[in-house]
Amino acid sequence: MSVNIPTLFVEQFSTNVNLLVQQKGSRLRGAVMTGNYVGNQASPVDQVAPVNAQKVVSRFAPMGRVDGAFDRRWVFPVDYDLPQLVDTFDKLRLIVDPQSYLVESAVYAMGRAMDDEILAAFTGTNFTGVNGATSTSILSANTVSVSTGGTSSNLNVAKLRAGKKLLMSYDVDLDNDPIFMAINAKAHDSLLNEIQIINTDYNDRAVLVDGKVQRFLGVNFIHTERVISGTDDASGTSDSLPMWVKSGMHLGIWSDISVSVSQRNDLQGEPFQAYVKGTFGATRTEEKKIIRVWAH
Repeated sequence: MSVNIPTLFVEQFSTNVNLLVQQKGSRLRGAVMTGNYVGNQASPVDQVAPVNAQKVVSRFAPMGRVDGAFDRRWVFPVDYDLPQLVDTFDKLRLIVDPQSYLVESAVYAMGRAMDDEILAAFTGTNFTGVNGATSTSILSANTVSVSTGGTSSNLNVAKLRAGKKLLMSYDVDLDNDPIFMAINAKAHDSLLNEIQIINTDYNDRAVLVDGKVQRFLGVNFIHTERVISGTDDASGTSDSLPMWVKSGMHLGIWSDISVSVSQRNDLQGEPFQAYVKGTFGATRTEEKKIIRVWAH
């Protein structure tokens, strides 16, 4: 054997490109109402407040009048984009063209931005009125304390019951309006400590599916690590976990997520540009359909 053989040794490089772990797009879009709009702002729903029937206390009396209260909810568009360049000179030196992976990653990022708009709208300032000039906030009574079920505790059965109790107390139509809740890994792990969830003696069907809590007490859980943290009702820092019915949250779409790939002749090397954009916004449709659960 020749001692010069090592001169011919080669190096092998991967022909695979893997995206790093990430939330792949929107997880909340399917759990809210959606609509398509144009213009500077849009009204997804006009609302009529409930009225009460009156007893008739005399015969042939003059007929009075009951005036129902009306309101209008508004949603405003927010523009997002994500441009990425792939240099043609670099592509000559690569085994794998990264262009499609950049597009895929950007679409996932745009979906996460959509979820961020929805999550912010759960507890943020929304707008009502004829022209959207009246601000409205989440009802303070619609907060499940961080100490429900235990001092400064994380998510537990007691908090789930308290949230559902509030929805029922407002006569929300839970038979036809599904309940959803966004939870992170910490809250999910806390639920796994609840005997009512892991013990099948308490349930008419399995709660755990492949080790994940997907539904309990009629609440459908959606896992996302993008839930918002803030100062809880005990002046501590906790995660704000939203519980809502589908009709209580609206996602307005002015331009859905779109992708274009073009060559930039105005730049040196004439690189390819992968451009992803979207315009959307979110709003509560009714405060009584949104519950905030603090989880420490």
